[in-house]
Amino acid sequence: MGIQELNDTARAIVAPGKGILAADESTGTIKKRLDSIGVESTEATRRDYREMLFRTEGASKYISGVILYDETLRQNGAAGTPLSRVLVDQGILPGIKVDIGGRPLAGAPGEQVTEGLDGLRERLAEYAELGARFTKWRGIIAIGPGIPTRYGIEANAHALARSAALSIEAGLVPIVEPEVLMDGDHDIDACFEATEAVLREVYSQLGTHRVALEGTLLKPNMVLSGTDAPNRAGPEEVAEKTVSCFKRVVPAAVPGIVFLSGGQSDEEATVNLNAINRYAASVGAPWELSFSYGRGLQAAALKAWGGDPANRARAQQVYLHRAYVTSAAQQGDYKPEMEKELVAT
Repeated sequence: MGIQELNDTARAIVAPGKGILAADESTGTIKKRLDSIGVESTEATRRDYREMLFRTEGASKYISGVILYDETLRQNGAAGTPLSRVLVDQGILPGIKVDIGGRPLAGAPGEQVTEGLDGLRERLAEYAELGARFTKWRGIIAIGPGIPTRYGIEANAHALARSAALSIEAGLVPIVEPEVLMDGDHDIDACFEATEAVLREVYSQLGTHRVALEGTLLKPNMVLSGTDAPNRAGPEEVAEKTVSCFKRVVPAAVPGIVFLSGGQSDEEATVNLNAINRYAASVGAPWELSFSYGRGLQAAALKAWGGDPANRARAQQVYLHRAYVTSAAQQGDYKPEMEKELVAT
């Protein structure tokens, strides 16, 4: 696949009013989600939960792509249709998480590096055969005493760039995800400094690895105060710091930025995305600014479902509503009263 085709796919993912559902939780993570509602995590329950989301009528108005886990990309729905086909039939692009998670970085206490490069070329070819159109690789950067270090940033940026280059080789759009974690009591300026340093190195490494940025997307954190910060910054400051940081370091060739929710509450992630888009429009930011939310789209629907098939329609309504308000935020049109509006399926 040529760069123009990759660019077309990337732009389709960040089309106005649309974004990504991140449904790529590992087996361990989805078990925690299901445990929270008293449902045993089995292949069948994981399939049923995700199929419920994927079959929500009207979701394609707001959701352009879904990031899948390896198991999910290989699964068939209850009626025998591959789950990736369920998405395609609704006009939603299937993607795939390609890293295998973070591990402690040798010689760097408190820091991690993401693994999964071994055998990645062969896995990518298989994922393309299974219908994937884009990939995602996550790097994990923590803020704390003495971290992140230059070593930790470089190790993660290198892995992100290698993964992106291999994805493009396989004809898949790479979503590059360097996440500076919210965990901690740091202020927003510490997050700004760490995010800028990480993104500078990521784009340096992408250049070194000859990655055509026109065929990529960036999935970063917003610039936020730490979860335990005594005085957390409000949405206007989040917007100004986030856009200002990215204008310094993210090339205009990148078609779009799809923010992760990163542990924010549903409403916080929506309000901040709305403020970011409104501020970006006022200063002429060159990229589409969208979303790639996991918990930010799923948490309320998971609770509404509760593992009971009788709750399926209600859970789909809740999921569709979160997609609707998040889509509005992607366009800078979100209003708090939308939280009480019903969206027809």
